[in-house]
Amino acid sequence: MQIPFDNSYARLPARFYARIDPTPVAEPRLVRINRGLAETLGLDPDALASQDGVAALAGNAVPRGAEPLAQAYAGHQFGHFVPQLGDGRACLLGEVIGGDGQRRDIQLKGSGPTPFSRNGDGRAAVGPALREYLISEAMAALGIPTTRSLAAVTTGEKVYRETILPGAVLTRVAASHIRVGTFQYFAARGDEEAVRLLADHAIARHYPAAEGSYRRFLDAVIAAQADLVAQWLLVGFIHGVMNTDNCAISGETIDYGPCAFMDAYDPATVFSSIDHAGRYAYGNQGRIVLWNLARLAETLMAQLPGGEAEARDALGAFPARFQEAYFGGLRRKIGLGSEVRQGDDDLAQDLLRLMAEHRADFTLTFRRLADAAAGDATMLRGMFGDGGGIDAWQARWQARLAGRDPASVVVALKAANPLFIPRNHLVEAALKAAVEAQDYGPFEELLGVISRPFHDDAGPERFTLPAREEERVLQTFCGT
Repeated sequence: MQIPFDNSYARLPARFYARIDPTPVAEPRLVRINRGLAETLGLDPDALASQDGVAALAGNAVPRGAEPLAQAYAGHQFGHFVPQLGDGRACLLGEVIGGDGQRRDIQLKGSGPTPFSRNGDGRAAVGPALREYLISEAMAALGIPTTRSLAAVTTGEKVYRETILPGAVLTRVAASHIRVGTFQYFAARGDEEAVRLLADHAIARHYPAAEGSYRRFLDAVIAAQADLVAQWLLVGFIHGVMNTDNCAISGETIDYGPCAFMDAYDPATVFSSIDHAGRYAYGNQGRIVLWNLARLAETLMAQLPGGEAEARDALGAFPARFQEAYFGGLRRKIGLGSEVRQGDDDLAQDLLRLMAEHRADFTLTFRRLADAAAGDATMLRGMFGDGGGIDAWQARWQARLAGRDPASVVVALKAANPLFIPRNHLVEAALKAAVEAQDYGPFEELLGVISRPFHDDAGPERFTLPAREEERVLQTFCGT
């Protein structure tokens, strides 16, 4: 099989990666091809679904034009620095330039051990692979910058975690896989030449307007990450492992491990089984991304004319950018439009306070505002028991909307607030069916629904509802 690769990262010096072919698997079988994404990349989805295509997606054959490699990087994991991490179970096949002119990586996850595996088996299980497929595609449908899933295949082999699980390989597509931790890898070694080469590569690839200025590059990454995490908060998303090696320079969401979407609104919500202290709780994500960006700024200080003072100045722009993105999004979520008035942010925050007090469902509460704007507040009131203060809030909100055409407000509210998200209990049910019964029907049905998150007719009502008590998922797991 041939793919029109153009591999710029492979042209960087050899110390940036380890060249390694994927390890073949016993019996690859296709689960799914993302046909729309394949066409965007300029690839033939039918060829990818062929015997030769599946062999390439499983790692049993290297496509012509590929230059397989495992990228080197370091990272702070839960605040503790690890000087060498790297792709321990992933293989970057190469880069393609799609029909839209965008350059993207094609990477296999679960493709076998690499020199960075640290005694791991380099493999992935079906459950985590399909979880990433579902949630990354949901994020894309929500309009949030993200890596994408091109394909998933089973391997016919077992992987050994807490239990024995069926194996899989996920094909991931990303604007790039350059991370804050990639810069840390070279900075920790005192390799300033490599830091400059990496920065120049990232500038050319992601932020060409910053050419000739490492300060403008740092500013651009800070802005992209501020906007990204604000968007996470606006849909109730919790990444779960916001380590610096999971923070992409491109501003895309990357590495869907123990991630989850909230049901009941609570800023302290944590799902990750390994986040014992709540470092990466929902409400901490803005603070943590700034911490991660400070680590990036440290790696670039030698390249900034003003050194540490200039790095601090760049980081000082984060709070305003983040607040603008977050509160701008909240104003849209309650239908206030583009005109900003005094008290708007308080109005939005008072709704969140009521939601936290009554454990109201995050997604449905905002979606029910559309019904209330259309004149029926019954379902909105139902989110708060006997009303729970929502009546007084709604009176303030309606006064703020006075003079606006109700129909246009409803349209705006539905455009800002999804009805369908990959709720944890639905995801777990789909993965259980796939893992235990090789039944991919629930996975396909859920994928179809969450690919149209703003449409009332995307799926049956049960896909909109929070989990019943016996269905609740209290923990999510990394899968490595």
